Amino acid sequence: MSETQDLTLDEIRALLAPILPRHAAFDGWRPQAVAMAAQEKGVDADVAQLAFTDGAIGMIDAWFASIDARMMDALPPDRLATLSIRKKIIALVEARLALLAPDREALRRALAVLAQPAHVVRAGKLGWRAADIMWRAAGDTATDFNHYSKRMTLSAIYGSTLLVFVNDDSEGHADSRAFLARRVEDVMRFEKTKAKFRNAGGGEHLSLSRFIGRLRYPAI
Repeated sequence: MSETQDLTLDEIRALLAPILPRHAAFDGWRPQAVAMAAQEKGVDADVAQLAFTDGAIGMIDAWFASIDARMMDALPPDRLATLSIRKKIIALVEARLALLAPDREALRRALAVLAQPAHVVRAGKLGWRAADIMWRAAGDTATDFNHYSKRMTLSAIYGSTLLVFVNDDSEGHADSRAFLARRVEDVMRFEKTKAKFRNAGGGEHLSLSRFIGRLRYPAI
């Protein structure tokens, strides 16, 4: 009896997700990639297809979720604890790049799928999810407007870094790491300037932040 026949569809998604990109690099984010991954893991092909009825976007979502999980395994809290916020964020993004590096062609194809108008909303949610997980790993506990602005900013930094990364042939992806460091430095400089302005301007504007902080962003 196959060890995989009693798995739920969610468990099959999680099982196949890390190996989908190696097949998507050749077959695209299409059912053929699911079939090849299923064969590799000994999963019934028809059942595997049921786990990805949302097509390419669902396959990419599952892959990115596996990257989220492996990033957390690579950088547990005790390894991040002694780092500054800036170094934590850089370390977390670099860990993601290292995990994506073996599958850059699949990533290139995935970004093309996510750039399609029909997938813009889902792409935004995936970017937000990655940013949220990284900020939480970095120890962020903000609940006011900063909760949202931090995630929006990191999502933009991560997305732009990926666009550099997919075409980066420098040794050890040094160009991507340098680009990331510059973007983070720019944001940190801006945050310092904003903090000075806020301190000089009094606290009357905070009521809006408190209101927004009570809202919950849409579930992903």
